[in-house]
Amino acid sequence: MNQQNQMKSIRRWVGNRKSLRTGTTAFKEAVANVGRPVYVVGQNGETAVTHSGTMMWGDLLESADPGEALHGFAPALLPGDLGDAGLKKDLGIRYAYVLGAMANGITSVEMVQAAGRTGMIGFFGAGGLSIQQVEKAINYLSVDQGAFPYGFNLIHSPHDPQLETAVVDTYLNRGIRLIEASAYMALTLPLVYFRVKGLHQSPDGRIVCPSRVVAKVSRVEVASRFFAPPPAKMITELVRQGKITEKEAKLAEHIPMAQDITAEADSGGHTDNRPALTMLPTFLALRDDCMRQYNFPVPLRVGLGGGIATPEAAAAAFAMGAAYVLTGSINQACVEADTSDAVRALLAQAAQADVAMAPAADMFEMGVKVQVLKRGTMFAMRAAKLYELYRAHEDYLQIPEQVRTMVERDMLQGSYEAAWEQTRAFFAERDPSQIQRAEKDPRYKMALVFRSYLGQSSRWAKTGDPKRKMDYQIWCGPAMGAFNAWVKGSFLEKAENRLVATIGLNLLYGAAGIIRCSWLRYQGVSVPPQAAVFRPLTTEEIEQRLKC
Repeated sequence: MNQQNQMKSIRRWVGNRKSLRTGTTAFKEAVANVGRPVYVVGQNGETAVTHSGTMMWGDLLESADPGEALHGFAPALLPGDLGDAGLKKDLGIRYAYVLGAMANGITSVEMVQAAGRTGMIGFFGAGGLSIQQVEKAINYLSVDQGAFPYGFNLIHSPHDPQLETAVVDTYLNRGIRLIEASAYMALTLPLVYFRVKGLHQSPDGRIVCPSRVVAKVSRVEVASRFFAPPPAKMITELVRQGKITEKEAKLAEHIPMAQDITAEADSGGHTDNRPALTMLPTFLALRDDCMRQYNFPVPLRVGLGGGIATPEAAAAAFAMGAAYVLTGSINQACVEADTSDAVRALLAQAAQADVAMAPAADMFEMGVKVQVLKRGTMFAMRAAKLYELYRAHEDYLQIPEQVRTMVERDMLQGSYEAAWEQTRAFFAERDPSQIQRAEKDPRYKMALVFRSYLGQSSRWAKTGDPKRKMDYQIWCGPAMGAFNAWVKGSFLEKAENRLVATIGLNLLYGAAGIIRCSWLRYQGVSVPPQAAVFRPLTTEEIEQRLKC
């Protein structure tokens, strides 16, 4: 007798036989009731399920009631059980579910608020906004200070370091102590300053870090910098500038730049299109290596973002060891997103193949790209053409006249000089040094004008400018298409019904059910295919099924 058959022969179920139910519908309902355990029992040659009873093992079979053969067992698994318990405690959240920041305030204060009140956490999309707009968002959310947790985004700004510094100063002055650091290719002085400022020891000697960083990265070499102590050179410079004390500098040697890292797979916006199946295990291995190397007093954790759009994807992330899951693209089509109805409608129709890579406005000259929606807009193609022209010419006037006519007609919608005057006016307020450089360097001037088109394209999308529909830049990953396929035919198919909390609860609830199905399969139970399908439910329906 093989080991599996021997195990089955000594594993029995004892309970009320009247509670046993057979059939696919019964199996599906039993698995879906994630707040209660599931026993899969052999009865008269059939497979039956129940939520109650007692498992009998080995020597315990010497009982008056020998019971029935127990084929499999899955304990209760609530959505709040998924993910890392320490992370949920540290952030003060019920669910290991994060709404990632989408720039230009698309991850709005209303979205952050909805997530927080549901027991999740959201990061306000501060990237691309002015200090005044960031302050306005802080004012809005600070009214509910303490009612729910939330964070703000800090995006790497290699072409505007002054803005990055100003944003960090604003966060520290206004008491924002949790940020999502995104698009970083290397650590910067403002980011290190945010992390280190205020470090102190509690009476028992424990290092207290008032400011937390959740880093969203897709490259191992960048992740390794976040899972290491702040760079000694930057710490020395901050001490020299008088921004931190010697005591803070000394304590910085014993903390990681970020305790939590989101492994960003194939996502919308800035992305390296990494496959999650290979990326997450690599980051988890890096986490373990860094813990051995630095022996931090706190555990390092890795979450997964990019492609999280269905219960199956969320279940896979948690099964691979993700501390939490992060969503982005799918939230942009929600009611709470600060974008236009035109964008929501386009996103709700997107398929997985309806995305493309395009030059990024903030890192145009570096060749960095962002993933955007290509269906219903010509932005990706037009932006790629502008980058091609920039690479091939030292001066805008070197571009063939026929091509310049096309650029001014279709993209700039005006003369090149008029576009430069608008760009010049922008930098006159933001950073006059850019104007001085551009007037000495025709190629840099061309880059600023082209970047102006790229930057405005995302705002045209956000405001829903009907004259610029073909130029909408809509950050989007293939997750959007997967989500649309999953919700097709349900109430969530329509964009006006999409609420971030409802979507998040559905993903977590479905993931819990799918994981329970997997546990049963691992025990040799033949799970009916229909039982592992979790279609969208209303929040009320989910809450009813979560009752034990």
